[in-house]
Order: sequence, then C-alpha cells, then structure tokens
Amino acid sequence: MSSLSELVREELATPVDPRVTSMARAIAAQYPGSARAVLFYGSCLRESELDGLMLDFYLIVSEYSDAYPKRWMAVVNRLIPPNVFPFQHDGLIAKYAVLSEADFNRLNGAETRNVSVWARFAQPSRLVWAVDDTARDRAVAAVARAAPTLLAAAGRVDGEAPLDWWRRAFSLTYSVELRAERTSRAQSVVDADADRYERFSAPAIAAIPANARAGGWARRRLEGKALSIARLAKASLTYAGGIDYLAWKINRHAGTKIEIKPWQRRWPLVAALTLVPRLMKSGAIR
Repeated sequence: MSSLSELVREELATPVDPRVTSMARAIAAQYPGSARAVLFYGSCLRESELDGLMLDFYLIVSEYSDAYPKRWMAVVNRLIPPNVFPFQHDGLIAKYAVLSEADFNRLNGAETRNVSVWARFAQPSRLVWAVDDTARDRAVAAVARAAPTLLAAAGRVDGEAPLDWWRRAFSLTYSVELRAERTSRAQSVVDADADRYERFSAPAIAAIPANARAGGWARRRLEGKALSIARLAKASLTYAGGIDYLAWKINRHAGTKIEIKPWQRRWPLVAALTLVPRLMKSGAIR
C-alpha cells in the first residue's frame, strides 16, 4: 500500500489542461522572488470544465512581506489569511488565494480549528507550478496533512464505512463556512471520485496522530461564520469586483437571481454586510 505522501505527490502531479498551467505561470509571474508554488483545486478540477467558469488557485509565497509592495496588504494577509484576488488570462477567469509556506502548512493541520484550507486540500488538487524541488516537496508535505486532519476532526462512528466517514466529515466542514451550495454538495464531492477516496482512506486514517481530538464543531461554526464575514469585509478592500463574484457564486449554487446595484459596487463592504444576513435568513446561504 502506498503511503499518504506518495499518493498525494502522485495526485498533485497529475496533468491538467495546458490552459490551467499557463494561467498558474502567469499568476506566479506577478510575484517574482516570492512565488513558491501554485495549486489548482475546486469544482473546475472536479468537473473538468473551464470555459465560462471561475478557476480556483492557491498561490504559495515565501513571506507576505516579500509578496506585497504595500505593507498593509501583508498585514491583512497575515491576520486574516488568505488574501484573494481576481485574475484573467487567455480568455479564462480565476481567483487565487495567497498564503505563505508557513501558513499553508499550518492551516492544513490540526493545530487550527479553521477548516477552510484542510477541508479543500483533503479533496483532489494539482500542483501546477513550483519554483523548485524544495517548494514542491513542501507543498506535498502540507497537502498530505489535510486528509488526516479532516477525518480526525470528524471522528469515526463505530461501524461507519470509510466513504461515509468522508461524506460526514465534508458535511461538517460545509456547515462551518457561509455556503451557497446545496446540502447535498458535500456528499457529491466524494461520490464524484469515490475510487480516489477509497484509495486514500487507509493511508489517511493511518496518518491520524494518536493524540488527535474530534469534535468542537459548535465552536468551529461560530468562529467559521464570523471568519467568513471578516473575509468578505476584507475582500471589499483587496478583491476588485468581489461583490459581483459573491452574487455570481450564490446565483450559480443556490438558484437565486441576485442583481448588484450601482451603489453596492461603490460601497461593497456595506453591500456585503447587508446582503449576507438577508441571504442567510432566506436560506440562500447557510
């Protein structure tokens, strides 16, 4: 049986559409001297669709102070990671999140209750650009922490099949963040590639630390919702067109028909903070 690190390394190296690789290189090129790795993940990877959709990337940098000419950008990235930015290249659109190597490793592990990174990288991803072998090895090591963290946080129910453990674990993480996706989305993540999760199950379970603790989900939910709102507020400063992206994503996943008004584009922070409670009350996001 392959080790979890071997499985992760093999999966991260799986070829992708050349347009994805080209976009990853273009993202990295914006951060000369600080870019370490670019990872591709999310629904476009699962569905093998690119045109008309927004691709999702993580850009890993050496240090935030190396990545930004403006000190305040480095400060907010460190305090409320990650910073997220829109990007366009060769007719495709994307967003990319910025994390330092140290934060990427930490946020994939059990030392944080914040689910946003380890929940995503317990799913398939691709390492589509790396500056050198050291950066590649560090990315592999960080991603290999995600699946054991996810399963350990959920805890195993006696007699539960491995795939059901994955499904329940993802359902728990979806309940922590503000989500527009329907409640069945967490299950579909596993069912879309059940063989992969079967293959990863035994190595991921074996890699769970002996002192790992399950639970704490009520606290995670409180902190996770608050953090999601804080990130929305921060995005109004760092993400051009962020309010339009928020509306697009909710419309796509929840079947709503939100239209952003001119005043909301002028005051995206106010718009986001007034829009979110209404959407939660209506059930469009949870």
